[in-house]
Amino acid sequence: MTVRTSALTDAYNRLTEAFPGFTVAELDRADQAPRDGGWVTAASLAEGGAGLDAFLAWDDAQVLRDHGRSGRPDVIASFGLHRYAWPACLLITAPWFLQRRVPRFPVTHVSYDRTEGPMAFAVRTGTFACLPGDPAAALPGARVVPDEEALRAEVRDAIAEHLEPVLGGFGPRMRRRGRALWGMVTDEIVEGLWYVAQLFGESEQARAQRELELLLPGSTKPYVGAAAFRQLTGPHGETLPTRDRASCCMYYTLEPEDTCATCPRTCDADRVVKLLAEAAS
Repeated sequence: MTVRTSALTDAYNRLTEAFPGFTVAELDRADQAPRDGGWVTAASLAEGGAGLDAFLAWDDAQVLRDHGRSGRPDVIASFGLHRYAWPACLLITAPWFLQRRVPRFPVTHVSYDRTEGPMAFAVRTGTFACLPGDPAAALPGARVVPDEEALRAEVRDAIAEHLEPVLGGFGPRMRRRGRALWGMVTDEIVEGLWYVAQLFGESEQARAQRELELLLPGSTKPYVGAAAFRQLTGPHGETLPTRDRASCCMYYTLEPEDTCATCPRTCDADRVVKLLAEAAS
């Protein structure tokens, strides 16, 4: 395939430099989306048929290999959705955070491969929103919006446009519906950008928290809940940033004692222990 460049290329390159486990190739208009090996199109996930079956088989095999037993079908579907939605949200939030540019990606424009090394995306870039004064405003496909709040609305709309069909494909395989699925998407948006921002530098992680609080204040449907950042205090006065997830990742169904530090099931005392251990490592 011919790799092209766009108004988003610098953001994706910076993302990969900081996080080598994530790559993005921008397709030329004449190229077909990759389909060999482990590649899957977002459209096939949204269809919920054989493409989704093959995608979830990877999660099923991973759980059996790592835990010595199979997971419930709805748990496997939850893992698969998380492992797609977390990086897919970064296709939109990373250019917004780094360049104030918000692309639109219908499911027909995105392919994904997580089976060979880094999480790899192939995307067909097209239209994007930007602010007045952005040099990219003169490029084909640019759409200028008046201010930062309008740009935040573009982020929310772009993620919903991409993930709503995907939720439709995964939904029948999960016990979760509507509000619970959108709570999961809310968590993927926040935790994905929060994670990669720390790789850009400590000040960028703090900026990401502020940006995400404005992006998801708790009243922006279809999303459920706010960015929900808060701070805990360690035994020696340490400041420990955390957040309250809107959803549960279902990992407890495999390892009941091993919940994550932002899990709704984890009390603050246990969070402090987990966060201190993470900081020490």
